[in-house]
Amino acid sequence: MPRIWTIGYEKLLPLELAAELEAHGIERLIDVRIRPQSRRAGMSKTRLGELLAEHRIGYESRRDLGTPPDIKIDFKQGRIDAGRERFAVYVEEEQHAALDALAEELLADDAPRTVLLCLEADPAVCHRRVIVERLTDRIPDLEVVDL
Repeated sequence: MPRIWTIGYEKLLPLELAAELEAHGIERLIDVRIRPQSRRAGMSKTRLGELLAEHRIGYESRRDLGTPPDIKIDFKQGRIDAGRERFAVYVEEEQHAALDALAEELLADDAPRTVLLCLEADPAVCHRRVIVERLTDRIPDLEVVDL
């Protein structure tokens, strides 16, 4: 059965994140932040990629699956349902090819154990929940594991 993991680094230090990923046998992290930068040391694209490489975990930035600033405002201001709805429309209309490509990757026989990363610890208030919902539309038996 195809499977994908999700994780938010909001409550984790970089080494804690790496340990959590290793504990679940993750082989590839896909960063779904539109701007893969962070005020938290070690969580920006370059440093995070270097840390993960030390733990034999691949790093990929997929900015096309990130939340555009005008939609991110809904999430930040607590309008989660509105943000989810707007992001679902956006990602299907503007980034459907990126979703299709990721779904195809997950179905490959040699697919690496993959986790989607964003900031929010709670996936229910993060756009990554919408991403996995759109992926399950493409892969009905996809198992989603939130770390």
